Amino acid sequence: MEGDRIRIRCLNKLFRALIVVFTLLQCAVNPSLSLGFKNISSEGVVRCFEREREALLAFKHGLVDHYHLLSSWVREEHKQDCCKWVGVHCSNRTNHVTQLHLGWYSLNESYSHQQKGDTQDINYFLQGKMMSPKLLELQHLKYLDLYGVNFNGARLPYFIGSLSNLRHLDLSYASFGGRFPSQVGNLTHLQYLDLGGNDFNSAENLNSWLPLLSSLTYLDLSSTNISNVHDWLETVSKLPKLTNLMLRGCGLPSPVIHSSTLFNINSSKSLAHVDLSGNQYTSPSTYLWLSNYNASLIHLDLSDNSLTGLIPSVVENLTSLVYLSLSQNKFDAVNPHSFSSLCSLQKLYLGNTSLSGQFSKFVQMLSTCVQNSLETLYLYNNHLSGSIPDLTNFSSLKELDLSGNQLSGTIPESIGQLSNLEYMDLSTNALEGVVSESIGQLSNLEYMDLSTNALEGVGSESHFSNLSRLTYLDLSSNLLVLSFSCNWVPPIPSTLSHASYLDLSNNNISGSISILCEAYRSLKFLNLSSNNLSGELTECLTHFDHLIMLDLSYNAFSGKIPSTVGSLYHMETLKLRSNRFVGELPSSFKNCTSLKVIDVGNNQLSGPIPKWLGVSLQNLVILMLSSNNFNGSMPSELCRLTKIQNLDVSVNNISGAIPNCLSNLTALAQIGNSSPILQHLLSTNDGYVVYQDDATFIWKGRMYSYKNTLGLVKRIDFSSNRLTGEIPIEITYLVGLISLNLSINGLTGELTTKIGKLQALEILDLSRNQIDGRIPTSLARIDRLSVLDLSYNNFIGKIPTGTQLQSFDPSNYAGNPQLCGPPLQNMCDDQQETVISSNEEEKDELITWGFYVSMALGFIVGFWGVCGSLIFIRQWRYSYIRFLNVLNDWLYLRLILIKRHFN
Repeated sequence: MEGDRIRIRCLNKLFRALIVVFTLLQCAVNPSLSLGFKNISSEGVVRCFEREREALLAFKHGLVDHYHLLSSWVREEHKQDCCKWVGVHCSNRTNHVTQLHLGWYSLNESYSHQQKGDTQDINYFLQGKMMSPKLLELQHLKYLDLYGVNFNGARLPYFIGSLSNLRHLDLSYASFGGRFPSQVGNLTHLQYLDLGGNDFNSAENLNSWLPLLSSLTYLDLSSTNISNVHDWLETVSKLPKLTNLMLRGCGLPSPVIHSSTLFNINSSKSLAHVDLSGNQYTSPSTYLWLSNYNASLIHLDLSDNSLTGLIPSVVENLTSLVYLSLSQNKFDAVNPHSFSSLCSLQKLYLGNTSLSGQFSKFVQMLSTCVQNSLETLYLYNNHLSGSIPDLTNFSSLKELDLSGNQLSGTIPESIGQLSNLEYMDLSTNALEGVVSESIGQLSNLEYMDLSTNALEGVGSESHFSNLSRLTYLDLSSNLLVLSFSCNWVPPIPSTLSHASYLDLSNNNISGSISILCEAYRSLKFLNLSSNNLSGELTECLTHFDHLIMLDLSYNAFSGKIPSTVGSLYHMETLKLRSNRFVGELPSSFKNCTSLKVIDVGNNQLSGPIPKWLGVSLQNLVILMLSSNNFNGSMPSELCRLTKIQNLDVSVNNISGAIPNCLSNLTALAQIGNSSPILQHLLSTNDGYVVYQDDATFIWKGRMYSYKNTLGLVKRIDFSSNRLTGEIPIEITYLVGLISLNLSINGLTGELTTKIGKLQALEILDLSRNQIDGRIPTSLARIDRLSVLDLSYNNFIGKIPTGTQLQSFDPSNYAGNPQLCGPPLQNMCDDQQETVISSNEEEKDELITWGFYVSMALGFIVGFWGVCGSLIFIRQWRYSYIRFLNVLNDWLYLRLILIKRHFN
């Protein structure tokens, strides 16, 4: 028995020893279980490794986190487990940091959670000052997503190529610049690489590093300049596992196709997604390469290139295609067989491809299986004609865009059978007749644009009764009739309660708009201009608290502008032109600090121009107060509108002097630096809508509306008021001015000789004032001047001779009895001509009588200050002579030494 107990004790000791050995082995394999408990808290909660935590904190130190999304990244005791930090993922087995999700989409989800769903549009959440090399401590990192982090043009550090375990690297749209990071070729385990949307210098020698990434399945180098890499296609063909290839906007040269490229045994056999859009190459040789992937290719985008001829028949063989975009090319016609066998095709984009012919024939080219499968059909901006045929075979169609063609006839009744339709754009055609009531059956419709046609008739309940999901409606520029009245609740407001964009301009709509108040609380864009609406504006406008653009111009509204308009804090554009509004501008407008455009011209508004316009609305770009009854003086506060480009207060009763602070109008004091359009980005339920502002004003004697070039028109119009005093010289600092109209006032004094500094001027009208003196010769140096009117002033003397001022009609100088010289018949008495030459200078230029006086005084002071002192002060004279003697001896000695050296 004693022997058995001894054996049992020995077995117990052996068992304990084995447990200890096993534990030590586990600690060697998995340091997280080390006996030192380095990464275990007193509560037993596993933490990340200290060196990885410090590496993450160093990386955070190189970022700017305006929205405090990385607030969990701290050293506090209760937050030291970095595996629980936002965007950090650790291995469940080893506790090492393996993934960093700091891209825009990941952070947007965190931000939405932080704001409890009340989010705003943010371009980037993080800014990068530098990328810390401490990132190398994360040697187990397999996934790195920095999409949309703004690194402000910084170079991507070389050490990125040392993160050897990376499988997924997304640095897209991170604003990196400098040399292209070819060191990513060291990351031989990479399966996903996205460097698109950065500002790298041109990438060269792709063949030296890209084929090293043999595991790559996803490659995106979009917006990287590889215009000098002629073997790009051959290089890409060396990636055996590639499934997704994105090279948008890379300036790709037309590839040279070799047999080795077509039949490379290492080429991918499963390429599924190819995007080569925006490269402007013309060679169709790519089709030959694409023919290798007949069975695998499901997404092909060749849009925005310069491909010509027929749409290639090779497309017919890509039978697996689901998505095909050939938009923005220059095809002449469609090969009848191109789409006949694409029975899997769901999205087809052929917009702006110069296609012509009958639309009905194009539909016939699509086989029945294609018609059944198509969900998206874009044929915008082509030359298709004829009527819209029966489209009931397109049973799956969700998006249809036929805008910008030459389609005629009526909208077919069968359109209502496209029950899945969500997006329909038939704008800018020649469609006519009554709008089919079958449109009211499109219960899934969210976007409808029928603008710029010749549609007519009365909107009835059947047109809109089921369109409860519609968020965008544009019926502008038609002949539609819709009457709003208190006794009849029209169907549009009751069925479009979720609409964010509503454009009914240029129709025959009449009545009051008070009925809109209860319906359109989600509206961001409302355009009811050019109709027959009347009555006073209702106080309920305050309900439109999301409104960004409101255009009620060219109607018959009357009464005062309600103060509730000032509660539309998000509004950027307000247009009330050509109505019958009276009273003063409500002071509540100063709450709308986002306003960029105010146009209340051609009304009956009165009172002084408010000072708060310049104090509170400093984002204003366009301010149109013309053709009203404003009085008082011009407030100097308007000079604080540093962004103003179009300032029009013409045809009012404004008196006093022109403010001499106009040089503070910064935007007008700059040449260029303007976008040709003024646009606003409106977010809708389905994405974004870009709205372009327009403005109507007199230009070169005629009324014009500007839109596509509105941002380039920089003008001041103070005409037809009662302004007095001289034209301030400060106006000549506004060198960006295109048009200056000060006509029909009581301005006096001489025209400043610096007027020639306004080299961008195309229009100058100073007529019907009391300006006197000579016409400055510098005016003739404005070579862009095409409209000039100096008539009915008190100018005297000869019109400066040159190539410019003599080209205008004599009527532009009429009413100045003491003015003479061509083009007037009145010849000057003396023969002295004020001829412009390169030697002539204005009296305010550098060479004037004051210059000569200054030169004489300088000579007297300089000469006699030195020579007079030597003549009359003996000690100075002796010292000066001694200095010359010493200098003479030193120079003589140096010459002797130099001569001896050479001998």
